[in-house]
Amino acid sequence: MNKLQPFLETMEEGNIEKLSAILDVFLLDGNPDEQYELADLLTQYGFLQEALQVLEHLQYLFPEENQLKIDQAQLYLELDKEDDALEMLTMVEKSSEAYPQALLTLADYYQMIGLYEVAEQKINEAIALLPSEPLLLYAKGELLFETGRYLEAARLMEELVPHQEALQGVNLSLKLAEVYSAGAAYEEAIPYYTEALEKEVAPDVLFHAAYASFQVQHYETAAKHLESLLEIDPDYFSGYMLLAETFAMLEKNEEALKTITDGIARDEFEKEYYLFAGKISLKLGRVIEAESFLREAIALDPEYMDAIFILSSLFSSEEKDHELIDLYETLKQEHFEWSSMYPFLAAAYERLELYEKAYEFYKLAYTEHKEDASFLQKYVYFLLEEGKRDEALEVISILQILQPENSEWFDMLE
Repeated sequence: MNKLQPFLETMEEGNIEKLSAILDVFLLDGNPDEQYELADLLTQYGFLQEALQVLEHLQYLFPEENQLKIDQAQLYLELDKEDDALEMLTMVEKSSEAYPQALLTLADYYQMIGLYEVAEQKINEAIALLPSEPLLLYAKGELLFETGRYLEAARLMEELVPHQEALQGVNLSLKLAEVYSAGAAYEEAIPYYTEALEKEVAPDVLFHAAYASFQVQHYETAAKHLESLLEIDPDYFSGYMLLAETFAMLEKNEEALKTITDGIARDEFEKEYYLFAGKISLKLGRVIEAESFLREAIALDPEYMDAIFILSSLFSSEEKDHELIDLYETLKQEHFEWSSMYPFLAAAYERLELYEKAYEFYKLAYTEHKEDASFLQKYVYFLLEEGKRDEALEVISILQILQPENSEWFDMLE
């Protein structure tokens, strides 16, 4: 490595001119093994053109060396020179020991451009030559995973567990956890997440392990993982929402509210945090806080339907009719109008004894809510109070269909 030290220092400095100068000298004076080692080092540091220059020099010296063809092809692919890469790979003879690796490189290329069937054919061809090679079997597992064939991928990767050492740089436990999770087999994923965390405690692994635990209702375990995650990385924003939801499932609503407000303190522009804070505040009976959170959510997104609906429902249940109407008018100024607000507005205007406005919104709501029996019931009584018997009869006939067991509608019709 001593002879490569000047290259390492120059690459770290980012001095391209100096790198080019010492590279030219080294290609004349260095021995091939050192030059090949340099090509790998240049690749690791992202100097792909320079690495390719070294490999082309070595290929000139050793024109029959197939490994050099494959190495060049891989660099060509990274440099978006697909035609050059394919030409190199087709030069590798089928009789060569390197042919399975060439097939694997071809499979990577076809997988990259979305030709998955062709990629699988190339991998299968390589496996037919080396049926017990773990790297080839793992490559096929990755392809199956990417194409959504999760069960097949999991079965194949399970077979590789005894050969973990042959898969250098691959955390097979974590990969199996990801495969099972992607296929919604969360129970099967959890033991592998546990193994992965025993090897390395990383934020992403903690989050996904928590998510899998949450999905199978192991809420205490999920909370433990998420608390560890936020201790390691307080800016892992999605952790706050999942932890708050976990506490809510454990009926620890105070902890849920504190968690989500901690999240808001970290990211004040995440509308979902405010929506959740509004919901949990309502659970705790803190109406004023809930209203404030929901207003913040709508301020961030004036078309945030979930927040608008819950706030409208809150205003209606609290009979804050003027606030509800103000909310509607404000949204209308933002060029947003939503039919789900109409039943709330109709009831609000009716309570305020503004019957013409109430009738206007009842009619608007009726168009979109003809299958909502609770709304239709209110509409019927409003129409009867207003002496609009013919319209009431039409609504009653719908209620008879929706609620045939309710004799009230048949009696009323008579």
